Amino acid sequence: MSSSLPAPSSHGPDGPPSLHSFSPSRSSVSLQTTPAYFVLIKAANTVTYIWLLLLTWRFFDHKLDWKLSTGCVIVSGAWLVLTRIKVDHLLQTYFDVLSRIEIQIPAILGVTLSVVALFSRVYHPYFHVAALGELAGWVYMYLLYRRNQSRFKKQGYGPVPVNTWVNPPASVLRAGDLILTSGRIAMGLHESVGHAEMVVVMPDGKKMLFSSYMDKGTIIHPVEEVTQQGEKSHYIALHLKKQWSAEESAKATEIAESMVAVNEKWAAEENKRIDKRIDFLPIPADWKDKLKTKMHTSGYDWFGTFMGRTTEDRWTCIGAALVLYHRMGVHTNPYGTGLLGFGTSIFDPILPVRFLADPAFELITKDEAQAS
Repeated sequence: MSSSLPAPSSHGPDGPPSLHSFSPSRSSVSLQTTPAYFVLIKAANTVTYIWLLLLTWRFFDHKLDWKLSTGCVIVSGAWLVLTRIKVDHLLQTYFDVLSRIEIQIPAILGVTLSVVALFSRVYHPYFHVAALGELAGWVYMYLLYRRNQSRFKKQGYGPVPVNTWVNPPASVLRAGDLILTSGRIAMGLHESVGHAEMVVVMPDGKKMLFSSYMDKGTIIHPVEEVTQQGEKSHYIALHLKKQWSAEESAKATEIAESMVAVNEKWAAEENKRIDKRIDFLPIPADWKDKLKTKMHTSGYDWFGTFMGRTTEDRWTCIGAALVLYHRMGVHTNPYGTGLLGFGTSIFDPILPVRFLADPAFELITKDEAQAS
């Protein structure tokens, strides 16, 4: 389930969004940006989904003493109510594959159940009226979904807002900007982007990128390694809404350099521990050498790829950026909080694409390209 804060509306204060613009929805009240509110909403969201899945399973498994028409109307109606409550947020975060699934699957299930109820025998004609009303509700959800698709375009393996400036030049990037790139993870998730890099500016004024790689660990490397790949891949970028001053930029660079050093130290110590464990094994020396090579760690946080955790000494690409942002006092949405939102990080990896809906950032669009 999506980890972004639920958006009360899919448009800003000035009315419905233009098809050529995109920005995260604003909270209607300040309470909706607090961690406590997020935990409450996510816990309620998770419990509701679990309850509805259980209700649906028990109905199909004939564990409920309901006639076919009654059960179909109740289950379809329950899914329709939940989907209607969440639809603004789900459409706003359409670029997230889970948001699309949270509309598509309930809609298919709801339409099927409503049609079955419409043509089955009932206690009272009111059940047919209810089924017809639910079917109309699902058609309305589908029309909203189809209309929302025009605000996005497919880029790589998933959608991005239609006015996105794809592959903006390094000259428009600023300290603290977040770059989201394509790659294997994006392909596997059917999303446009799956890797993250953060722009840092070195003391000599040169722009560099801060990230964590599976085969390299946490590094700072030239921005050209991403911006000059040509047609091999694509990337999009997000500005920080509150641009950093020169002093803040310098502080961020120092933090990034310290995180690289900490990660290198952890990787070196961890590799020593791995070698000691392997040396203890009663196996031939050449087997030990192969095993050491296989088990060698780069410093990348593999557990963080599947869980939403961040640690003090190793990170995923987006985890490294998120830790640096928080150390700089940037207030982002809560990420990796786990199924119920209580910070367990279980089954809740931090996905780079979700930062498109983070109120701390704004997407670099073609409007900026035309102005530059």
